[in-house]
Amino acid sequence: MRVLVTGSAGFIGSNVCMRLLERGDEVAGLDNLNDYYDVSLKEARLARFQNHQNFTEARISLEDREKVASLFEEFRPQRVINLAAQAGVRYSIENPQSYIDGNLVGFGNILEGARAVGVDHLVYASSSSVYGTNAKLPFSVEDPVDHPISLYAATKRANELMAHVYSHLYSIPTTGLRFFTVYGPWGRPDMALFLFIKAILEGRSIDVFNRGDMKRAFTYIDDIVEGVIRVLDQSAKRCVDGVEMPGVSASAPFAIHNIGSDQCVTLMRYIELLEENLGIEAQKNMLPMQPGDVQATWADVDDLKAKVDYSPATSVEVGVARFVEWYKDFYGVK
Repeated sequence: MRVLVTGSAGFIGSNVCMRLLERGDEVAGLDNLNDYYDVSLKEARLARFQNHQNFTEARISLEDREKVASLFEEFRPQRVINLAAQAGVRYSIENPQSYIDGNLVGFGNILEGARAVGVDHLVYASSSSVYGTNAKLPFSVEDPVDHPISLYAATKRANELMAHVYSHLYSIPTTGLRFFTVYGPWGRPDMALFLFIKAILEGRSIDVFNRGDMKRAFTYIDDIVEGVIRVLDQSAKRCVDGVEMPGVSASAPFAIHNIGSDQCVTLMRYIELLEENLGIEAQKNMLPMQPGDVQATWADVDDLKAKVDYSPATSVEVGVARFVEWYKDFYGVK
């Protein structure tokens, strides 16, 4: 089938593109390759599949309404995976306008494009950050998400509400995926594992927020990609016969699922594994909690397991080792 993937030069998006191409789909990849982080890394990700005969590159921004509309009209995707967004909780405090433009205006353009051509299914990235300071663990899609604590989280919650409206009004099947902390080869340089390994190898101290008292549902990239593809292949449906299902709407073909590891790992264990694989003990700069951050994330993925047999299989021990191996190879570290 024809699939439009936005954020095709991104961490998750590039890996999703590769998986779709490998199975024979025709893929259009939208990305503006902005300079939020190292553009050469984005280009290297793209280079892995850029010349594939079934890949079409669209180097445009989500917020460019006319170009996005033209791409939908010309490519006429049957399904869409929207992974393009301005990422990062802390950066949303420094540069809020980029989140409004990319995550709100841009997502509106995707919804309009999907409506114009009548896509079979729109899968889009939400985030575990929508749970805010929810103290109940693990996070469930049935939990309230009315009090985000960062603009990034607010834009992701807004995306879910916008998608429901389009599903309700125009019967467009939409599925939102609340991603939990994703890591692995080709990852984002602004995320913890990347920042830690770079600092350790350069002999600098690493910043450990909340003095290390943090827990995350660290999820390896291959497990995330597998889940995204499985969800894509099963369009969202309404609740029927009065049967309530977590995250599923009774009035629209709309669903929301957590996607992430169902195991919670402490930040200090994450750092220990990095030290073991590098053979270097990190110098730790213990700091207080940062604005917009949360102490713990943990995913209840029972509904996704039931729907698509999603089962994240990569342990953090294996995942961190693979990341270190990739980092050394990519950056030529001896």
